[in-house]
Amino acid sequence: MNALPKDFLWGVATAAGQIEGAAAEDGRAPSIWDAFAAIPGKIAGGDTPALACDYYHRYPQHLAAIRELGFQGFRFSFSWSRLLPDGVGAVNQKGLDFYKRTIDEMLRLGLTPNATLYHWDLPQALDDRGGFLNRDIAAWFGEYASLLFKEFGDVVPLWSTFNEPIATYVGYGPGWFAPGRTGGERDGRIANHHLLLAHGEAVRRFRESGRDGKIGIVVDVWHHHPARPNHPEDVALAELENEKAYRSYLHPLFKGGYSPALTDWMEQNDCSPVVRDGDFEKIRQPLDFFGLNCYNRVVDCADRSLVTRELAEHAGGNFLDNGTEYYPRAVYDALHILTEEYGVDIPIYITENGTHAVDTVVEENGVRAIHDTTRIRYFQGFLEWLSKAIDEGIDVRGYFAWTFLDNFEWTAGYGTRFGMATAPLGGGDILLKDSALWWKEFLKTQQR
Repeated sequence: MNALPKDFLWGVATAAGQIEGAAAEDGRAPSIWDAFAAIPGKIAGGDTPALACDYYHRYPQHLAAIRELGFQGFRFSFSWSRLLPDGVGAVNQKGLDFYKRTIDEMLRLGLTPNATLYHWDLPQALDDRGGFLNRDIAAWFGEYASLLFKEFGDVVPLWSTFNEPIATYVGYGPGWFAPGRTGGERDGRIANHHLLLAHGEAVRRFRESGRDGKIGIVVDVWHHHPARPNHPEDVALAELENEKAYRSYLHPLFKGGYSPALTDWMEQNDCSPVVRDGDFEKIRQPLDFFGLNCYNRVVDCADRSLVTRELAEHAGGNFLDNGTEYYPRAVYDALHILTEEYGVDIPIYITENGTHAVDTVVEENGVRAIHDTTRIRYFQGFLEWLSKAIDEGIDVRGYFAWTFLDNFEWTAGYGTRFGMATAPLGGGDILLKDSALWWKEFLKTQQR
C-alpha cells in the first residue's frame, strides 16, 4: 500500500482497566470489573486486573517504547473510580495527578492523546445504585465528563464518550461481562438506552466547556453475514442480529430513534426501554468524529448443525492459527456501511483493530524472540482494505492498533494475548514481538 495522507495519525490503543493495575492504590476504589473478577469462575484462570501491566508505575517505559516504534498517537481511557471513588462527589487528587503525569509524558514524547471517558469500568459504587439501569447515570456521567474536560480539555485533542457500548448490554442482559447482571433483553436494552443518554449529556457538556478539541464515540461493527445468502432464514437471522447489535447504536446516533425493525422486535419481546420526550434529540447531537472498532465479521446460519468451519470458508473467509476467521475486508465493508447507510460525513478513526495470536517463543543466539506471523498477516490484510476505502474517498484520519502490550483481556484473563509486545505480569522488561518490529519498519514507509 502507498503512504496515506500526510496528516494520517498512526497509534496504538488500550484501556485503563486492562493495563493500569494499582487497583487499590492512591485512593482508587473498585470498579465493576474488580468486583466481577473476584467471583470464582468469571475470569479465565481466576485472573484479576489488580496488577495487569503496572502501567500506573511504568507508563514512562511503555510510552517511550510505543514512540520508539514510530507511532504518533496513544488511545487510552480514564479509570472513573480512580478519579471519583464514589462515582460522583469528592475528587481523588492523586488520581488526577496520575493522569496529568501520563498526558504530560505523551506530549513530551510527541504522542497525540486520544482519550476515552468510559471503557467498561463503571465504579462499583454506582453499580450499587443501579448502574446503567438507573436513568440517573446520565447525570453521573455528565459530572464525571465535566471534570475531565475541565482538567484536561486544554491538552487532549480527541475525546470519545464511550467505547463499544455493546459491552454494557452484555453486562446487564446476559451477564457475561461485568457487572454480571442477568436481566435478559429488557435490562440489556434499558442499559443501552441510558448509555446513549449519558453519551448525549457528555457531548452537551463538552460543547458548553468551550474546549477546542473534538468529541465522538467509538462503536464496534461486526457485520453479520448469512452463511447461505439465498436462504431466507439465514438472511433474516443476520439482519436481526445486525439490528440488535451495531445498528441499535448507529440508528439513534445518526438517524434519531431506533429503527422500525428493532422497535418492532423489542415490542414483540417486551424489552423496550422507556423513552421520554427529548431523549433522541439529546442522543443525536452533531459529533466531530466517529471511532470505528473493527476486528472481523460474523457468519450466521439458522441451522446450527450446519455451522462449521467449511461453511464459513465457503462464505468467503479463511482461518488464522488462533481459530478465528480471517476476513480483512470487514473494515472496508464497515466503512461503507457508515458512509452509505448512515450518512456519516465526519472524519472516521479506526480506533481498534488487531488479533490474538499463537505466539512462538524461541531462543536465537542467546536472545529470546517471539514470532507472531499470524498477527502480522492480520494487520497487513486490514491495512490493504483500509487503504482501498481511503482511495475511494472515505475520510479516515487515523488508525489505532490493538494493542501494544499483552494485558488483562477481560473474561479471557491473561491467556488471550493481543499485544505486539509482552512483559511479565505486574511489569518488567518489555519484549517486542515480530509484529512490533514489523510495525516499526512499516511506519518508516509512512513517514512524509
